[in-house]
Amino acid sequence: MTDFSKRKLITTALAGVVVSAALVGCGKKEEAPAPAAAAPAAAPAPAPTKAAWVYVGPVGDAGWSFAHDLGRKAVEAHFGDQVQTTFVENVPEGADAERVIRDLAQQGNDIIFATSFGFMEPMLRVAADFPNVKFEHATGYKTAPNMRIYDASFYQDTYMAGVIAGTMTKTNTLGFVGSFPIPEVLRNINSFTLGAQSVNPKIKTKVVWVNTWFDPPKESDAAQSLINQGADVLLQNTDSTAVLQTAEKNGKFAFGWDSDMSAFAPKAHLASAIVDWGPYYIKAIEDVKNGTWKTERTVWGVKEGTNDLIKIADVVPEDAKKRVEEIKAGLKDGSFEPFTGPVVDNTGKERLAKDAKADREWKDKVDFFVKGVEGKVPAAGK
Repeated sequence: MTDFSKRKLITTALAGVVVSAALVGCGKKEEAPAPAAAAPAAAPAPAPTKAAWVYVGPVGDAGWSFAHDLGRKAVEAHFGDQVQTTFVENVPEGADAERVIRDLAQQGNDIIFATSFGFMEPMLRVAADFPNVKFEHATGYKTAPNMRIYDASFYQDTYMAGVIAGTMTKTNTLGFVGSFPIPEVLRNINSFTLGAQSVNPKIKTKVVWVNTWFDPPKESDAAQSLINQGADVLLQNTDSTAVLQTAEKNGKFAFGWDSDMSAFAPKAHLASAIVDWGPYYIKAIEDVKNGTWKTERTVWGVKEGTNDLIKIADVVPEDAKKRVEEIKAGLKDGSFEPFTGPVVDNTGKERLAKDAKADREWKDKVDFFVKGVEGKVPAAGK
């Protein structure tokens, strides 16, 4: 074999080794990187608090149930998806109320608000069967380990409305459409009259009872009856706009109730006595969420921003507006109390001594008309 042949053979062999090495290198698998540490699983979002409301009337666009539903919407706006709300409207007081409240408890609601005086006894019965549910009753006076009560100070609004009414009347006769003869309503009639008498001692007040919270035709008939008896400024403790609208049809004055009713009868509207339930409902939900809910009674008013007299009409004299603002300031700082003695009923009996300020117990037991309110208080048939 020649030297050339040997060199060729060696070259070929070396080339084979290089190719084999290259092939082995090309076929080698790279080691997979170590898997990244798994991110910790996100904690499940807490279940929303379930809250339900029971309304005696329709939600509508004004009045008592409308005002409560604005409070429910305030809860939704404040808590977002942390709260799930529902409501049932037009629930009669009595057996139907118990059925509705029981059904809401069975649906798993954490807290239930019953928003009318006549819901108190039905709610008490249901509360006894659902100890883990929180129950809240508006305007009542009975509690249980899992049921508390809340209220607003409407008599503060009505006193201020009375100041305006006493200024605006030409007949010195005011009219009041009453729902039921219970302390809540009697306080409002009396405070309205006392406020009017504070600027016009000649004031007398006539009352027509309708024995319902919401019945526009009945409310309208009652308002017309009062106008026919000489009343030229009306107020009501009922839930629709009927009294205000009836006043406008007759060229008289009246007030909105529970919410701003100025748009419904702008010529008759002197002001609206309103209630803002939102702050209380937000507090109640927070109490449930924080585990701080406890049985108690809460009564808020002008001081807490729950009650107010708004949209005072331009026709009201400036001195009356000024007086209302002074009273409002006194209610906010606690220096003014509408029921300050002497308070005398319409039979001449003293019910509150001179300079005495009514406490909560006194207000809860009002069962009389003050001097200047005509007639007798009928037996409560609620």
